[in-house]
Amino acid sequence: MKAAICYEYGQPLVIEEVTLDAPKEGEVRVKIAATGICHSDLHLISGEWRDRQGPPVIAGHESSGTVLDVGPGVTAYAPGERVIVTLIRSCGRCFYCTAGYPQRCETVFPLDRESRLHNQQGQMIRQGLRTGSFAQEVVVDESQLVKMPDDMAFDVAALLACGVITGAGAVLNTAQVKAGSSVVVIGTGGVGLNSIQAARIAGAYPIVAVDILDNKLEMAHQFGATHSVNPKTQDAIAFVRGLTAGRGADYVFVTVGNAKASEQGFAMLRPRGLQVIVGIPETGATAALPVGAFVQERMVTGSTMGSTRLGTDVPRLIARTIVTTARSVSRITRQGWLPQPPAASRGAR
Repeated sequence: MKAAICYEYGQPLVIEEVTLDAPKEGEVRVKIAATGICHSDLHLISGEWRDRQGPPVIAGHESSGTVLDVGPGVTAYAPGERVIVTLIRSCGRCFYCTAGYPQRCETVFPLDRESRLHNQQGQMIRQGLRTGSFAQEVVVDESQLVKMPDDMAFDVAALLACGVITGAGAVLNTAQVKAGSSVVVIGTGGVGLNSIQAARIAGAYPIVAVDILDNKLEMAHQFGATHSVNPKTQDAIAFVRGLTAGRGADYVFVTVGNAKASEQGFAMLRPRGLQVIVGIPETGATAALPVGAFVQERMVTGSTMGSTRLGTDVPRLIARTIVTTARSVSRITRQGWLPQPPAASRGAR
């Protein structure tokens, strides 16, 4: 099969033939039909995360496809079934899994220690972000899969593997936004748009979109934003305070991987308000937040993959109107409004 391999951080990907071993105990082999491009993939292949293992690595983790084969012990899936492929790998038995936080599973899986991928020279290739779906096929743990309806398009389903569950989950699961609350979403890419539409579902008002691109702010209104502001042309902090009687917002979601955005968002937050950091910045990034504001009971937390429980949250999202607008996110990606990966080069290495 073919895959787009990162052999050197920050350099074009190399498309070449690779070998994918058969699935082992508890694993499933999936033929990839669609893969989104998440900024996490770009962080990985650009080297911004400075991971110790290094290349070669195959990125990609927001995917959907068809089951080709299952390893020993797998009974929940069968060849031919259509599935969503995520990076959330959970055992169901550890401290975090039994507490209801499978996205924080602490079990070390065989796929965490070894790879099923090799190039034509026999060199092992890392499975980036636990998936490696910039390839025609993947082998993943069965816990990383969710069945999808037969009538759902693969490109729409792929967004449920990361963009939708991360953005919507931060609002509905992590923060549990209450009806009537004021919400600010900084960054209106794929994740931010899903935070906005989840805030709309939760009954929030106002819902303020913040971005430096006006065309993305226009799309945010289609997803449920009631107000928008471009900090390049207007004081976004003053704008938010003007909408909230000078107090600041009840909730601020920072969906871009930028430390300065976290500082800006914190300044928009009211006492007793909650800021949720969703976007992942480069390794070592820090933000300067005034300690006195914490004493005033402002709160900050993070959200990993929207605190998602795959088996319950994804079917619920599929059943709700939140998925009907996921097609718009797919169109945004195709129009080039979301970040694109480095151009791939062809040829053996």
